Amino acid sequence: MINIYCDESCHLENDKAKAMLLGAISCPEQEKSRIYSEIRAIKKKHGLSTWSEIKWTGVSPSKLPFYMEIIDYFICESALSFRAVVAKDKSNLNHEKYNQGSHNLWYYKAYFYLLDAMIGYSEEYKIFIDIKDTCGGAKVRKLQEVLCNNKYDFKHEVIKSIEQIRSHESEILQLTDLIMGAIGFYHNDHYNNPDSSAAKKAL
Repeated sequence: MINIYCDESCHLENDKAKAMLLGAISCPEQEKSRIYSEIRAIKKKHGLSTWSEIKWTGVSPSKLPFYMEIIDYFICESALSFRAVVAKDKSNLNHEKYNQGSHNLWYYKAYFYLLDAMIGYSEEYKIFIDIKDTCGGAKVRKLQEVLCNNKYDFKHEVIKSIEQIRSHESEILQLTDLIMGAIGFYHNDHYNNPDSSAAKKAL
């Protein structure tokens, strides 16, 4: 069983952000508990509560050593794999021509581009999506239908489930948020802004 933890950033149609991002980290389910424990140990090492959330908005000069170690941990951990899809300029999206006039249809297409390449036929998958970024169960059910149909997985034998969870429930989902934040920081032109956070630029 492979777990995939998904996060979204700047995905709303009129949020004034230039780039839209979807990202996901995959992890074999049998490795999940070990990874959670190791991430919590890094939190404790840096004087943080094991319940404190890893998130891009939390990157600051005082916490930079912690976040640097978390990124190093991700890079060195072979059980974790990351993929992102970036729409670099949402103003160029032509929903009338390509998406039947619907931003929601584009949303499903973008998730399809993100997840289809991460899902094979020889494994089983559970997909977890940050609940703050979705519009409820109907959207999640539609996404599972789209992904399963493409894999001819009509009985949901490959994609077992897509569930909404809150980020505080999963260190791996928090890690997805952090990496997505860094990618979004770059693609939304904050990296070259002299007024942007020096800690975030360093990370």
